[in-house]
Amino acid sequence: MPRSEPPPGASAPAPAAGAPGREALTLMSLVPSLRFMAGLVIAALIILGLYTGRTILVPLALAFLLSFVLDPLVVRLKRVGIPRLAAVLLVVAATLSVLGVTAVFVTNEARVLSEQLPSYQNTIRKKLRSLAQQLRAPGMFEGAKRTLDIVQSEVEAATPPRRATPGQGRAVQQVQVQPRELTPAQQALAAFDALKRPATDAGLVLVFVIFILLDRVDLRDRLLRLLGGNLHRATDAMDEAGARISRYLIMQLTVNVSYGIPMALGLWAIGVPGAFLWGALAGLMRFVPYVGAFVAALFPVTLAFAVHPGWSLVMWTIGLILVLELISNNIIEPWLYGASTGLSILSLIVAATFWATLWGPVGLIMSTPLTVCLLVIGRYLPQLAFLDILLGSQPVLDEPTRIYQRLLAGDPEEAIELSAAQIDQFKGSVPAFYGQVALPVLRMAMGDHMRVATPEHRLRLFQGMDELLDDLQEQYPPPAPVAAAMDAAHGSIVCLGGKWELDHIAARMAAHALALQGWSTQTRAFGALTAEHLDSLALDGVQVVCVVWLAPDPVAAARHFCRRLQRRWPRVRIVLALWGELLEPVEQDAARPLGADVVTLTLAETLARVGELQGLRLGEGFEEAPIPKDDAARVQALRASGVLGSAEVRQVCLHTAKRAADIFDVQQAMVSLVDSDTQQALCSYGRLVASSDGPQVQEGEEDEGRQASTPRRLSPCAHVVAQGQPMVVADVGRDARFAGNPVLRERGVRFYAGAPLRDDAGHVLGALCLMDTRPRAFDPRELRLLQAMADDLTASWRGTTGAAPVAPSPVPPPEPAEPSATVGQVVP
Repeated sequence: MPRSEPPPGASAPAPAAGAPGREALTLMSLVPSLRFMAGLVIAALIILGLYTGRTILVPLALAFLLSFVLDPLVVRLKRVGIPRLAAVLLVVAATLSVLGVTAVFVTNEARVLSEQLPSYQNTIRKKLRSLAQQLRAPGMFEGAKRTLDIVQSEVEAATPPRRATPGQGRAVQQVQVQPRELTPAQQALAAFDALKRPATDAGLVLVFVIFILLDRVDLRDRLLRLLGGNLHRATDAMDEAGARISRYLIMQLTVNVSYGIPMALGLWAIGVPGAFLWGALAGLMRFVPYVGAFVAALFPVTLAFAVHPGWSLVMWTIGLILVLELISNNIIEPWLYGASTGLSILSLIVAATFWATLWGPVGLIMSTPLTVCLLVIGRYLPQLAFLDILLGSQPVLDEPTRIYQRLLAGDPEEAIELSAAQIDQFKGSVPAFYGQVALPVLRMAMGDHMRVATPEHRLRLFQGMDELLDDLQEQYPPPAPVAAAMDAAHGSIVCLGGKWELDHIAARMAAHALALQGWSTQTRAFGALTAEHLDSLALDGVQVVCVVWLAPDPVAAARHFCRRLQRRWPRVRIVLALWGELLEPVEQDAARPLGADVVTLTLAETLARVGELQGLRLGEGFEEAPIPKDDAARVQALRASGVLGSAEVRQVCLHTAKRAADIFDVQQAMVSLVDSDTQQALCSYGRLVASSDGPQVQEGEEDEGRQASTPRRLSPCAHVVAQGQPMVVADVGRDARFAGNPVLRERGVRFYAGAPLRDDAGHVLGALCLMDTRPRAFDPRELRLLQAMADDLTASWRGTTGAAPVAPSPVPPPEPAEPSATVGQVVP
């Protein structure tokens, strides 16, 4: 209805009590802009303070960085019984001694080289004259030069001469200003003025380093207090910053030394004067990012040009530098650095420019450690999270988000390219791509559908997803018999979308994945749930109907849909696939109340359950653990290790199991060893307590050291041994590999996480595992901690047995799991 206008002369109605006025709404809309402007002002003030206070801040920052390198030495001296004050003084004295000896050596080399330089003047003159003659000789551009000279002379001849002005013909008298000779006292004062600032800065750095090393604990407590009230987050931030900066500085020092020593020896071998001076300079200049290596290479190349009459020494010098750069950049640095800083290349370049502008050459040297501190602050302080996004090297968008963004932008071609790259990473498995990448895209689209998506964005998404699915169906067609049956409309399985267009797109994915598994599958058009629409479904002769729903709260609508299907076609088996981000969890026994035969939550579970309804028995409901290729050597290493019958090892394992159960808050932790045919529970702590939705199991507080054996084919730890990497099953009941495992079903296990136990030869002897009767999530950080505990456990075996169990090894990335084989969570 059109809005009625107030009559002329009538006053505007007063706002309702409690409703914000127009001025208040205007002010509220300006709050984000005001916050942004305030942030810019604060950032400008901080930068101004860094620049104006550089006299104090530069030595202080340099002292903090040096303390990261020297503090580990102080800690080692304290461990041998030396007091902290004495340890600090010893470390500082040793550092000053090393720097002093290096300075004396470099000064002596420079003095000797300066005495030899006058003898190279004739060689330099001859080479410069030779270069000048070669440049004056006729070359490839000589004809063009002559043509230009002729054109210039013709133009000058055609131009009338200018009239001479008075005084134009007078000769210019050259004037040379001779510097005044300084007295010895004036020379000493000039030298003092030149050295005053560096000496002052060095003294400040020395004082700061000593007091930082002495008051390290107090400074740590004060920084924790400044970072806020969340002690866990502040501790993690300080630990990560310290670990990254210490590793970077130590590795940078190692790389520079490993570069400078070969440089000095190589220059000495080929005959370049001052070889050890240039080696020390090369090692020092590599602290300066990007430009330091080029500046250090300029001096020996120039000197090689000056001292040798030919060009062979110059070529040898350039070749030596190139070989060392290739080895250092491509072998040594990646091996030592790894992901020590976590900074992107662009952020390193921008940071180097920024800090060099503020603090000069010292700022350029300290740019990487200072930027690492900003990165860590942004990672742990939500208010500064933009620093982590701008500076970090980790991708800020995962693959589903990238594909979703390209679809919203109306660029399905790039979305198809990204999808093809993901399928290659999944070893050509389209179902794996659907389950782990494409479905998260649809979940994001469903979440944005009613909140922020515009009609244009929805149209782009629907059209882009149609093009993507059409392309994948063309590239990965089903087997020929299945395709023929589908073309003849004889599909035994029909996939339906629940209500929305996105549900229909997800149903197309399910149909394609089922067809690739060898099942004759079709999709039906979705529509309003009317009698006419039900007639158009034509489900006569169909065995299984898979109804896909992406809505977060689909229970009521899904129940209504499934019951109407069941009344119309009572012999059809219904699989209700609830693939959205559900507001409330759906249990396994919820199928019957919803009018379905099976309720699934993932594509992988859907594929497995549809196969079971079609009569396929997937290994009697579970997947037996595979046998690795080197299993004979692995079993021999296990039996030779001595851990099977060692009571001392058993006590160490029991202590680790107790700690793991407490740290991760699970009902049971166990250390298992996998033999040729059985899994031996070396020790376990805790008992699986009955849950409300699982089978009843015996309750108890602890089950210390009970050694029990399980057939290897039924052991989830045997899967960890076969994979050689950590494994997480978030919900055993919904994982096709373990849902029918009689051992896990009897004990009521719904959650499992295991980390491999390796020996020095790399053989996986068993697993440190966690179990619970409730499904739960387990993030990658927790899994890394579990792997670290497993590494510590195997390292502790070294002191209790004759074997030499494992050194800690990095967690390898997992192989992409086939959706038909797993529904659980596999985390790197």
